[in-house]
Amino acid sequence: MAKLQRSVLVLFLFFLIFSGLYFSKEFLVPIAISAILAMLFIGFSNFLERRGISRAFSALFSMLVLLISIGLIVFLLSLRLSEFAADFDTMKTKLTELLDNLKQWVRATIGLSVKEQEKILKQGQESAGNGGAMAAAVLASLMGMAVNLVLGIVYMYLFLYNRSHIKKFFIMLVPDSVNRKTDIVIHESAKVAQKYLSGLGGMIACLWVMYGIGFTLVGVENAIFFAVLCGILEIVPFVGNLTGTSLTVLTVLVQGGSGSMVIGVLGTYFVIQFVQTYILEPLIVGEQVSINPLFTIMAIVLGEMVWGIPGMILAIPLLGIVKIICDNVPELKPYGFLIGSEPKKKKTGVIDKLKKLIGK
Repeated sequence: MAKLQRSVLVLFLFFLIFSGLYFSKEFLVPIAISAILAMLFIGFSNFLERRGISRAFSALFSMLVLLISIGLIVFLLSLRLSEFAADFDTMKTKLTELLDNLKQWVRATIGLSVKEQEKILKQGQESAGNGGAMAAAVLASLMGMAVNLVLGIVYMYLFLYNRSHIKKFFIMLVPDSVNRKTDIVIHESAKVAQKYLSGLGGMIACLWVMYGIGFTLVGVENAIFFAVLCGILEIVPFVGNLTGTSLTVLTVLVQGGSGSMVIGVLGTYFVIQFVQTYILEPLIVGEQVSINPLFTIMAIVLGEMVWGIPGMILAIPLLGIVKIICDNVPELKPYGFLIGSEPKKKKTGVIDKLKKLIGK
C-alpha cells in the first residue's frame, strides 16, 4: 500500500511539473535553450580561460561565435532566397495551374464542383480570420522571436559567466557526503548536452553536402538553398527532414519539374536517410544520449505538447540529462533504467572500424 501511495505521489508530482512547464513556457523556453547552448560552449570557454583570457571575455567570445554562426547561416539562406524570389511570379502562375488541375481532379473523382470547392475554401479562409488579423499575428510572432533571441543571448552569456556560482548552488543543495557525486552529475550532464549538440552540428554539415550534391544531380533549381533548409530542419527530430523534403518536392512541382525529378528528390531523401541512420548518427552523434527509442518518441511528442517546436528540439538533450540524474540517485535508478536503451553486445562492425580509423 505504501508503494502504491508513493507511485501515485510521484505521478502527481510529474503532473504538477509538466503543468508548471506548460504555463511558464514564455519564461522558461529562452532560459532552457540558453542553458543548453551554454553547455555547448563550456569547453570553448574553458579553453580560452586556460590561455589567460578572463571569464567575462571568454563568455563574450563564445557568444560572438554563436552569433557569427547564426549570421552565416542566415546570410547563406537569404542569398539563395533572393534567387528563389526572382522566379516567384513564374512559380505563382504554375501553382495556380496546379491548383486548377487539382480542382478538376477532385471534381472528376469525388463529384464536387469547382464552385463548391471554392465556397468551402472561402469559408475556411473566413473562419481563419481576415488578412489584417493574420498579418498582425505574424508580426507579433516575429517580435516575440526577436525578443526571445535577445533574451537568449543575454542568458547564455550570464550562464557562462556565472557557471561556477550556479554549480556551487547545486552542490550546496545536497548533503556534504554526496558533494563529489553531485559534481560528477553536473559535469556529465553538461558533457552529454555538449557532445550531443556538437555531434548534431557535424551531422547537419554532412547533410548539407549530401543534399547539395543530390539535389544538384537531380536538377533542382536553387539546390543549395533547399540543401541548407533540409539540413537545418534536422534540428527538429523526425518532423524536420520530412518537412524539408516535402517543401522541396512541392517546389519542384510548382516549378514545372518532371515526374522523374520528383522521384529523384525522393530517392535522394531515402538514400540520405539510410546513410544518416546507419552511418552518420552512430559515427558522429554516437550514443551520447543512450535513450530508449520508445521514450525518445514520447519525449518529443510531450515536448511539442508542452513547449511546441522548442520542446521538440530540447526533448532529447533534456531527457539525457534527466537520465544521468536518475542513474546517480539510488531512489531514481529504476527510472533511469527504464528510460535508457538496452546495453548492446560488443561487436566489430563497419562503424567500429570507422571509429578506430578516425581515432588513429
